[in-house]
Parts: sequence; C-alpha cells; structure tokens
Amino acid sequence: MSLKAFLLNKKYISIKLKKIATNHFEIKAKINGIKGRFILDTGASNSCVGFDEIETFGLKTEDSEHKAAGAGSAEIDTQISKKNKIEISDFKIKKIPLVLIDLAHINNALTKQEAKPVNGIIGADVLEKGNAIIDYKKRKLYLSK
Repeated sequence: MSLKAFLLNKKYISIKLKKIATNHFEIKAKINGIKGRFILDTGASNSCVGFDEIETFGLKTEDSEHKAAGAGSAEIDTQISKKNKIEISDFKIKKIPLVLIDLAHINNALTKQEAKPVNGIIGADVLEKGNAIIDYKKRKLYLSK
C-alpha cells in the first residue's frame, strides 16, 4: 500500500506542494476566506503574515511584546491577530492566532532568485494541528481532517 493510499484511508487530505527557486515549498491557503501564497516552514513555530497584508486578510491586530527571530536575523517586532480561520484545501482551523511580521527581507530574497513574493508563512502551529506528514519526494503535504 502506498503512503498516499494509507493516509487517505486514515482520513488525511493530500495537498500539492510547489517547489520554488529557493528550494522552499510554496502552498496555497486561505486566511479568513481570502486566497494567498505561503511558504511552508517546519522551523517556524507560528504561522505569520506580512504587516502589509492586514487589510488583505481582514486581520484585527494588537501589539505584541514578543520578538520574532529567524535564522541569522536580529529580533523582529511583531503584532498578533487572534481568531483567524485558515483553510488549506479541505483542512480548516478556526480561531488560530497569526503573528504579523515584516516580510520584506523574505520577499526581497525570493524576488532576487526569480520567485514570486508570498503573503506569509505556514508554520509548525498549523502543521501540528493537522498532524502533518510531508512526502518530500512526491511534493505532497498530508493533513488530518
């Protein structure tokens, strides 16, 4: 039995991942019903959206005392938006907080390598809620409904 057949039998859904020029996986998702493009980042503890996407996704924000830190970067100021809905294919999470950060450095790096900018990052918080399994060879993300 293939991994796909096994997981679909266990009520997982299969989501296609697109490998972009930077070797990251890009994933399409909806936040509060609005479509966007995101990097799948298993190392990001929280899912994030760029400050410039607040209106796009209808986010209600509040200041956060937490600082975000990425690989090789200094601490980054953040805001938080609570009670958002994320949809990735048929997988849905209601009332998930999103961290708002400045994505300019990420999008600059993407465009320098001829990849399109993204709206945000899908992180380990979403992956954990979906009991995620990634098939790197077949470029599939499996999430449990």
